[in-house]
Amino acid sequence: MTTSRQDAAIAAGVAAAVIAVPFCTQNDFLLNLTILIMVWSIFAVGFDLVFGLLGMVSFGHAAFLGTGGYALALATQRYGLPFEAGLALAVVAGAACAWIFSVFALRVSGIFFALVTLALSQLMYILADSKLREWTGGADGLPGIGRPELAGIDFFDTVNFYWYVAAVFALVMALMAMLRASPFGRAVAGVRQNEIRSAQLGYNVQRLKQITFLVSGAIGGLAGGLLAAVLMYMNPQMLHWTTSGDVIIMTLLGGAGTLWGPVAGVLLFEALKEWLSGWTPYWYGILGLVFILATLYFPQGVLGALQARWSRKRPAAPAPASPPAPAVPLAPREGSPS
Repeated sequence: MTTSRQDAAIAAGVAAAVIAVPFCTQNDFLLNLTILIMVWSIFAVGFDLVFGLLGMVSFGHAAFLGTGGYALALATQRYGLPFEAGLALAVVAGAACAWIFSVFALRVSGIFFALVTLALSQLMYILADSKLREWTGGADGLPGIGRPELAGIDFFDTVNFYWYVAAVFALVMALMAMLRASPFGRAVAGVRQNEIRSAQLGYNVQRLKQITFLVSGAIGGLAGGLLAAVLMYMNPQMLHWTTSGDVIIMTLLGGAGTLWGPVAGVLLFEALKEWLSGWTPYWYGILGLVFILATLYFPQGVLGALQARWSRKRPAAPAPASPPAPAVPLAPREGSPS
């Protein structure tokens, strides 16, 4: 089974599961957990554009998530804008934050890129926690964040809001599939494979990196706005470096560089977190051990390993038989009878 067919099969399975959940249960806890999984999946697939597709480790993506959350909260609470306008501002704010990061971080590469993004993200966390307390509420945060108001539908009802988030999730995944299959996505993947060769072929490598970073930041801002609406609360913790660490773990668990790998990683992470936290207060340490074992035995991630296994099981198509070569008459030697 080719990768595109595998992705299509996974997409059909995910769509069936998302549609089935509200019909199978009316439990608010399970519905809210599924909503959180979809929101974190949006954040993870956006992060994987930089991490998996471009091949650069960023420890600063929490800044894009938090910026989007604060943009939505301030737009709807302080300025009274509609939810949709606030969500659009969250996307713009995430992209703007990513552009600022790219100006500094893309001057370096490797571990230095990761450290610069980490430093910038922590700077924004400190600003939100103390210096900008008048706007962010500091450690107290901003409670009472609203939800959409469309056609008189009550989106404070969990089922209605579930369908709203599911629609956004489906749209983002469709856009990610098209972006990865586009010439731009292939060019970015080429940069990951060989940056020097891409430059020799005429690609503006720095521009490709910056655009990828901006798109990733915009998706992170969208996820931050949705997360603020899910929780109806926003605080600086969303900007902390541990949030960036969580999305790295999610992506690696599922399979970096694949379309559905980050979604699988989010599902595993959230399921393990809910199960382990009900069993022991030291759940994060056990989750770390699971992550270490997963990276040792499944370096491609769980979904990446499954896709590789499916590909090995598929029988190879027999090579078409080549027609026999036509006989070519030999030219008579000089002096030989014709």
